[in-house]
Amino acid sequence: MRKQRRNFDEEHEEHIDESWLIPYADILTLLLALFIVLFASSTVDKAKYESIMEAFKSELTGTKIENKDSGLSIKPSDKESDEKTDQQEQATAPEAAPAQSKEEIELNQLKEQLTKYINDNHLEAVISLQDTKRGVEISLKDVILFDPGNADLKASSFKTLDVLVGLSKTVTNPISIEGHTDNVPIKNSKYQSNWELSSARAVSVLHFFESKSIAKERLQFVGYGEYQPLFPNDTKEHKQANRRVNIVILRKG
Repeated sequence: MRKQRRNFDEEHEEHIDESWLIPYADILTLLLALFIVLFASSTVDKAKYESIMEAFKSELTGTKIENKDSGLSIKPSDKESDEKTDQQEQATAPEAAPAQSKEEIELNQLKEQLTKYINDNHLEAVISLQDTKRGVEISLKDVILFDPGNADLKASSFKTLDVLVGLSKTVTNPISIEGHTDNVPIKNSKYQSNWELSSARAVSVLHFFESKSIAKERLQFVGYGEYQPLFPNDTKEHKQANRRVNIVILRKG
């Protein structure tokens, strides 16, 4: 009897049903996949989420993923890389300089021609040039235009003024002619103050331009006297620099 019982137990142990292990393993695999998906979906964007789902689909169903970089790979796709590169280039690219207007092109050409004339004729000591918000300013010291205390143009100044007139005709901008003096009181019965002297000198240059067929509506003048000096009137050189006539090719508007 005991022997038979031992034989029955041995047969029972040899035929233990282990089929439950397969669904159990499947459940563990699905639970693991679920937790990974939940974790991934909480930290990645939609595109990464879809890539992860594709990866699990491939693993569980045996479907081949065409793109080897898809799925769990952290390497961005070529399209994403190109988009990021374009965005970075747009963010760091300097703003394109605005196109120059016709007026600015003409004024730049005028300035270049004036600079060449001044340099070719070694007039740097008596004529200066600068580009300001107002326009192109040509400053002539009084010694090239007038005798001391006088507002009549010297004959020797005509050649230089002829060149300035010719270059002024290459544009249609207004022209302001502005007289300046130092602070030494005028000792001339013809002019009561430096205002009158600076104004008279500006008018002399204006009439010269008008006589050379510069349209009158383009011309204007002003006399500043001693009240807009370039330097303090404390030395001979500074006083000489303050005595000047400015011819300003004004910007329109």
